[in-house]
Amino acid sequence: MQLQGKSSGSEMEVTWQDQQNINTFSRFNNRFHELEDEIKFAKEKCDNLEDAGNELILADEEMVRFQIGEVFAHVPKDEVETRIEEMKEATCKTLEKLEQEKESLISQMAELKKVLYAKFKDSINLEED
Repeated sequence: MQLQGKSSGSEMEVTWQDQQNINTFSRFNNRFHELEDEIKFAKEKCDNLEDAGNELILADEEMVRFQIGEVFAHVPKDEVETRIEEMKEATCKTLEKLEQEKESLISQMAELKKVLYAKFKDSINLEED
């Protein structure tokens, strides 16, 4: 495989290592987009759990309807508060891990961009439109 240089008209040799770097960048980029979706979902879930906890505080009943799987059950308010808090805590931890993974990917992608742009200059485009 060869890339055509735009400005000089010369051909560039794509080595096995170059191809591995391009493939790795592509995998990182795909994972980056997956992470963005997962982060968005986790943030929404965290917000929804926060809202549910706030609504529960306002509830006057001792037994509230709580969804377990696909059914609703009447559960004591204290137990629901505990479950919601545990769910929120788990979701926030997951969100934190996802954001850390995203930052790591961004860093690794930046390093690969340096390597690839140093060799191929404007013959390769790693930016998204």
